[in-house]
Amino acid sequence: MGSKDQDLAASSGGGGGFFSSIAAGVRSWGTAVHKSVNGLVGYEGLEVINPDGGTDDAEAEAMKGRWKQEDRDSYWKMMNKYIGSDVTSLVTLPVIIFEPMSMLQKMAELMEYCDLLDKADECEDPHMRMVYASTWALSAYLAYHRTWKPFNPILGETYEMVNHQGITFIAEQVSHHPPMGAAHCENDHFTYDITSKLKTKFLGNSVEVYPVGRTRVTLKKSGVVLELVPPLTKVNNLIFGRTWVDSFGEMVLTNLTTGDKAVLYFQPCGWFGAGRFEVDGYVYTAAEEPKIMMTGKWNKSMSYQPCDQEGDPLPGTELKEARLSFSIHQYRECRLILGVLSY
Repeated sequence: MGSKDQDLAASSGGGGGFFSSIAAGVRSWGTAVHKSVNGLVGYEGLEVINPDGGTDDAEAEAMKGRWKQEDRDSYWKMMNKYIGSDVTSLVTLPVIIFEPMSMLQKMAELMEYCDLLDKADECEDPHMRMVYASTWALSAYLAYHRTWKPFNPILGETYEMVNHQGITFIAEQVSHHPPMGAAHCENDHFTYDITSKLKTKFLGNSVEVYPVGRTRVTLKKSGVVLELVPPLTKVNNLIFGRTWVDSFGEMVLTNLTTGDKAVLYFQPCGWFGAGRFEVDGYVYTAAEEPKIMMTGKWNKSMSYQPCDQEGDPLPGTELKEARLSFSIHQYRECRLILGVLSY
């Protein structure tokens, strides 16, 4: 996120309450974990992280993954000069790390759970509307959890997904250097527009991905416009170790019409997988008063519960699921149907 987006996210999470102290502790804990395994295998600038283990597992983890030993060493020698750089379109990558799909097609995966936007449009409660819309926004991270990179589209390439769950989605690659895509999607309940642009920072054995494009959703019944600022994503163990993806930090969904917002904190992965996939946060009024707390895992489901001004659950209420579950099988099917690529 840019500095403006970071300021927005920081100012949005000041409600205190049920999750704030936990989130602060996990932030520093996750950072300590990453630092503690740095350089254990003797390569300057190399960081190897086992998401299911501790600091003692880093050296053994470095010998695992999709690369042969000679390929790891060769690619490391080629890539270490780019440490600290934005490698979005800087280097040629080996085909072994790609999956057989275009980045434009991957953009369409955000629509797998678009029924949540239908619910948001039909909902009369403005705060529950934010619950459904923010749950939709984080559902895409199930698909982003895959460790293979889609191919960069050529300039002018398009992708269309027609009449999937009643929606039509079209995307086009509008810039090659830097890579940028634009997409539009709509059905009877909403319109969705995105300009997709990424900045990256190569860290040796990992890369941080910062989404700097713009995402907006308009709900047709109420006319409200929602703007999404996603969290940071980090791809770990690119060369040494088993590649895995973590998203952490704040995701902010703002109702530009009313000023309400949902602020969800993605917990960083700690030792032995502690905190991995966990998401906590609140729906706030325009006056930054918490109204609904949310908790769950971005690879499974999200739940919500009304809360008081301190962010604590209201007596007599209980957690309810905004979505029963996210299914890995469903998004695999979504990738394969009704897609048309053109050049």
